Amino acid sequence: MPAIDKLCRQLGYEFTDKQLIKQALTHRSAAGENNERLEYLGDAILGFVIADALFHHFHHASEGQLSRLRSSLVKRDTLAEIAREYALGDYLTLGSGELRSGGHTRSSILADGVEAIFAAIYLDGGYARAREVILTVFAKRLQGLSLDDHQKDPKTRLQELLQSRKLDLPSYEVTEISGDPHEQMFSVLCTVAELDQQMKGIGASRRKAEQDAAARMLNILNHE
Repeated sequence: MPAIDKLCRQLGYEFTDKQLIKQALTHRSAAGENNERLEYLGDAILGFVIADALFHHFHHASEGQLSRLRSSLVKRDTLAEIAREYALGDYLTLGSGELRSGGHTRSSILADGVEAIFAAIYLDGGYARAREVILTVFAKRLQGLSLDDHQKDPKTRLQELLQSRKLDLPSYEVTEISGDPHEQMFSVLCTVAELDQQMKGIGASRRKAEQDAAARMLNILNHE
């Protein structure tokens, strides 16, 4: 396992209480104090910092637009991407079962670790320092945001496209649920019967799988 100091240098924060960062990197499957409570606190801190940044950056955005932008940044997939950029899995302390099953690469565990780290920084250095680190970590993603890309979700856009063509709404059917209970993957089939089109989507929840299927269907219909 690499020295935690390397991770701290990458984050741009040096802990006064080293135990906090160790706890933030300890999964509940390992013995001793774990990061569950820190993850809870970090989730709230992250949500507020991102909401505040978006509120001040997008002056004319509606509540719905801001909510969609925030969701795209704080969702599990985005946090897992960030964790992989910092090689966070290399620093995690996991129980033997999670180690054997590849827990250090699992998106849910990686995302929880990121949130726990933000909480640890807040407890160690205060809100201002936690905010500074969060905004630095998310800088590229915040700069790359556009309201045009987050106006409406794929299911809504597909519904509106079909209505504009005076076609019936699509149907969504779960065709498969795979994986362990805590790491399930859903497969959903989106069908536009009048066009004889079907597209499969996958995701970590039924909603995400439906959105994925709708996005794929939109891509097909917009290029016909």
